[in-house]
Amino acid sequence: MASNRRIGTTDSATRSHLLDVAEEMLLEEGYAAVTSRKLGARAEVSPQLVHYYFRTMDELFVEVFRRRAEQGLERAGQALAEDASLTAIWELTSNPLGARFNLEFAALANHRKAIRAEVAEFGDRFRRLQHDAVTARFEELGIPPEVCPPTVALLAMTGLAQIMSIESSFGLTTGHAEARRFVHDLLERIERGEVPVPG
Repeated sequence: MASNRRIGTTDSATRSHLLDVAEEMLLEEGYAAVTSRKLGARAEVSPQLVHYYFRTMDELFVEVFRRRAEQGLERAGQALAEDASLTAIWELTSNPLGARFNLEFAALANHRKAIRAEVAEFGDRFRRLQHDAVTARFEELGIPPEVCPPTVALLAMTGLAQIMSIESSFGLTTGHAEARRFVHDLLERIERGEVPVPG
């Protein structure tokens, strides 16, 4: 049975390098390509050193996800503090690199319970951050929740962004530019008060 003792310091430059390389591999080739042997070869260390810092590949994947998710939450919080417009929220939601990262981990979470729990926790935190921003902006714009619930608006934006990310991953981009332009223009019109809100 594997020990719970951490073996390899969390502030090690080698550990950080392994996380960087694992993330690059995951985004370029998919999570299935990230094995201790392939990761070690690309990072120019032995597979044994990979397991010195990460007892299991699940532990490695959790750390890759957690690190990126924490950075993403911090950047999103800072961005929304500077600009909490609906267009800014849409840009955060439709970030193609972030969507690709999340989709890869969603696929991994289907097979790994530890990953599933991590994705759900951070997903909920990010959703609440976005939801609070949409809710606050709707209130400022005078859009009542019975006309358009903030949760529905957010899920619509997120769903469209995720669909386009999935399609882009296998080369299908027909209609994507038009969809992005339409959503961006619509949100700008709402911001300018050019879209009537039923009383």
